[in-house]
Amino acid sequence: MKYSINTYRLYDSESRFSFSIRTKVTMKDTVDGDTLRRSVNTAIQRYPYYRVKVSVDSDGGYILPENTAPIAVLPVARKTRMLGSKEVNEHLFFVEYEGKDIYFNISHSLCGGKGALPLVMTNIWQYVKDRYHFEPNSPAIRKPGEPLLEDETAELTLDMLAKEPPIAKSVSKHPVILLNDYLNGLYNPLMRNPNYTLFSFQQKDVVDFIKANDSSVVSFFLIVMAKALDKVLPAKHKVIGGETAHFPGADFGIPNTHCDLLSHVYLDYERNQLSSDMERLGTMTRGQIIWQTDPTVSSEQFRSLYEAYDKTDQISGLAEKRKYLNKNMTNGENRRHGTYILNYTGQMQWGEVADYVDSYCIIVEGHLLGEVTSMENQIFLSVMQLIKTDKYTNAIRTVLDELRIPYKVEGPFPKHLSRHSIPVR
Repeated sequence: MKYSINTYRLYDSESRFSFSIRTKVTMKDTVDGDTLRRSVNTAIQRYPYYRVKVSVDSDGGYILPENTAPIAVLPVARKTRMLGSKEVNEHLFFVEYEGKDIYFNISHSLCGGKGALPLVMTNIWQYVKDRYHFEPNSPAIRKPGEPLLEDETAELTLDMLAKEPPIAKSVSKHPVILLNDYLNGLYNPLMRNPNYTLFSFQQKDVVDFIKANDSSVVSFFLIVMAKALDKVLPAKHKVIGGETAHFPGADFGIPNTHCDLLSHVYLDYERNQLSSDMERLGTMTRGQIIWQTDPTVSSEQFRSLYEAYDKTDQISGLAEKRKYLNKNMTNGENRRHGTYILNYTGQMQWGEVADYVDSYCIIVEGHLLGEVTSMENQIFLSVMQLIKTDKYTNAIRTVLDELRIPYKVEGPFPKHLSRHSIPVR
């Protein structure tokens, strides 16, 4: 490809959905804005690939030159700020705060939820250091002044993909898509309400259950959400489909890349299967995840994506490039969808910084989209919706109660997801 992989998401239209990540870290003490501002602009020195702005080259392609302006750190405002705007010094990353909450707003073009973790953790480590005047013992957190990891800015290329054909292909059972929910969430002002609800768990409660039922963190929450939907969806819908993202960096020799490098795993549950015991569901779900995350399967997905990017490079003019990608990627007829999405970013090792953090969650666009994070001895599940309803989150609570998994629930809260202010023609 002619351009960095980090530029192609910028071509997506945000007329319906935002392509940003909003990470919320709730501290145990009220946030000091002045200290946070200094800390963020110290921490960002560790991450030159996030100090960029958007420009357009002579061929109409997006490029990401260096941006030496300070990172904007601002109180939460009533009006949602735009990534790339003058208000945030044209950065694709800015920070907001309110009460005990810190919000990291990042363009999805630069990273996914997993890629954002090191950046957020470094910022919080620096803030704790500056606020409380000591250096937290957190060996796993990358510190300002440390060199980049060898593969931290590496990008996946076509020649890195597996040459063998996929070991198998997932065949869709055509799960129900909640079209009415999406239409109401997009076009009905009486129903539209982009929000998220946060579930918190003690890690031991979830892990003990997982070990006893041949499961894993991601498969457990995939099953919980499927069983919750089974309680509220009409019987005429015979299949409930789950979808989860897989980060295959290690398979291609770049385990530390910040790029949004994800393949997709699909899990279609027939309604009668969801009455099975959790151990059987756990075994079935893990088995599907294992073979669908094989490098040969991931490679096929990336090959198709990169071919579309290569064709975009051959088109001249920004407007025409955007038109092509939006037609062939965002609204592609062959794109597969689940009823819901559930992602897990993995365990975060905060060390002593965890003593100052109450919770951590990822907020993104979507409906019935769950993001699971794990910090020290806690697990968090943020559930995103587009409409005013509590039937889905209440159903999740019912399933957790039936499984006797203790939890705390907060929300719903408004998402306030940023969009991009960048050239479009």
